[in-house]
Amino acid sequence: MAEFIVHSIPGSPFGRAVVATLEEKATPYRFLPVPPGGLRSEPHILRHPFGRVPVLEHDGFLVYETQAIVRYLDRVLPAPPLTPSDPRAAARMDQAMNASDWYLFQGVGNVIGFQRIVAPRVLGLAPDEAAIAAAMPKARAVFDALGRMLGSQRFFAGDGVTLADLMIASHLQFLTMTPEWTVLSADHHNLVDWLGRINERHSFKATTTEKLAALARAA
Repeated sequence: MAEFIVHSIPGSPFGRAVVATLEEKATPYRFLPVPPGGLRSEPHILRHPFGRVPVLEHDGFLVYETQAIVRYLDRVLPAPPLTPSDPRAAARMDQAMNASDWYLFQGVGNVIGFQRIVAPRVLGLAPDEAAIAAAMPKARAVFDALGRMLGSQRFFAGDGVTLADLMIASHLQFLTMTPEWTVLSADHHNLVDWLGRINERHSFKATTTEKLAALARAA
């Protein structure tokens, strides 16, 4: 089979969801880092017109947007399946994936995660405490919704891991590095236990920021 190449940045939750999917499929891949400042310049801007990560390259085929990538991987690498065969379970997976993109990341991860992690560690800037405080009401609402969605299930669409679990876990694990995680997760023990189960999977042990950074240095 032609090689799978992931263009991303170590530490990106979106990139992690893609490589975790490949790890779940036990499929080799190359992780090629986008250099600092390279998101909106060539050659990456030719791969992704909006200057984001990740991008998947496979046998001359380029695809961007995380949901599109992981769904593609689940089609071309059908075993083990990461999409439920039951239509209702699949709908729950789709719902959770969209909640991850539109509510967990937009307005929560891209504010709290950026201000607490990216701004000080990458840009050398002090966190904007006012922006973080303004994001907290939405963050609480998102955690409440995710907690209800998961309920007493082992995973978001039932008994088996799906694409939704890999996407949501990537974002929540990123937020565990912030002090806000303790507050947001305090009333959601089911989410904490679920994230613990995901973190014990090979796909997540193999895709930590440190391990992806090592792959990037070796590229």
